[in-house]
Order: sequence, then C-alpha cells, then structure tokens
Amino acid sequence: MAASDAVPLPITGDLDLHTFRPAEVGDLLGDYLAACAARGIGTVRIVHGKGTGALRERVHAWLRRSPMVESFSLCEPGSGGWGATRAVLVKRPASPR
Repeated sequence: MAASDAVPLPITGDLDLHTFRPAEVGDLLGDYLAACAARGIGTVRIVHGKGTGALRERVHAWLRRSPMVESFSLCEPGSGGWGATRAVLVKRPASPR
C-alpha cells in the first residue's frame, strides 16, 4: 500500500482486521499497538474473525513475538469469542517530568 493510500484509523483500543489483507497485519499491529500504548490504552481488542483461523493464527504468532505484549487470549463470548483476541500491553514506566 502506498503512503497516499493509507487510511487513518481511530485509536480506540479496538482494531478490526476484516478490511485488511493478511500480509498487512504485521506492520498494522505494530503501529496500532504502539499508538495505543502512547495514548495510555493498556488493553486492545483485535477482531480477526472466525473463518478458517488462519488470520487468528497470524495475529497470535505476531503477538507472541512482540515485546509490546504482556499477554493475550481469545475474547469472552460477548466481546467476539474466538473471533477476537484481547491483548494486554506491557506497562511503560511513567516518564519523569
């Protein structure tokens, strides 16, 4: 995707991957989680859908390797169940003033 094609995403702590190609997931997750952390959002819900599970596995593999992620698990039934993952971000120390 060219920079001119970039679509700004609202940083709310909910990321819906339905409109993205699997190849875009790695960069997107890194950028989005970094933006959430910068805004003090400590928990992020990533909606990957149920489908075949391929996108979920790609997301989980990325989360396992990320130093930004403390833990993650599938969401509870009312928040997407196995079609979404909740990631808890590593708490950053407060910056001295």
